Amino acid sequence: MDIAFLDQLKYDENGLIPCVAQDAETGEVLMAAYMNRDSLKESLEKGLASYWSRSRKTLWVKGETSGNTQEIKEMRFDCDLDCILVKIKQNGGAACHTGKRSCFFHKVEDGELVEDGVQVFDPEMVYGSKG
Repeated sequence: MDIAFLDQLKYDENGLIPCVAQDAETGEVLMAAYMNRDSLKESLEKGLASYWSRSRKTLWVKGETSGNTQEIKEMRFDCDLDCILVKIKQNGGAACHTGKRSCFFHKVEDGELVEDGVQVFDPEMVYGSKG
């Protein structure tokens, strides 16, 4: 696979580029994360979304622990080549590490943030207690 285009992308000062994961069938926005050149290359080669964890400072394949992987169906880049849209098939039903279908489960209601999302799995059962 020719990946020379990776050098055309505009990464930030940390070598990162924001990425939005969208359900390829429904159009639902499931999550936002960051990629770097290595995670982007791995995503393209394996067909599974891989991201760069800013907190752990490491590459991670989405769903590696939970089984909720993201099969890449299409990858698009914005006009400035500084943001990625990955259209995916969300395997396992949950994109969020909280066990929700989408990471975008907070909404504003009467000036307050409230949770509004589908719970797919119990994160403590999958990841263990973080207490």
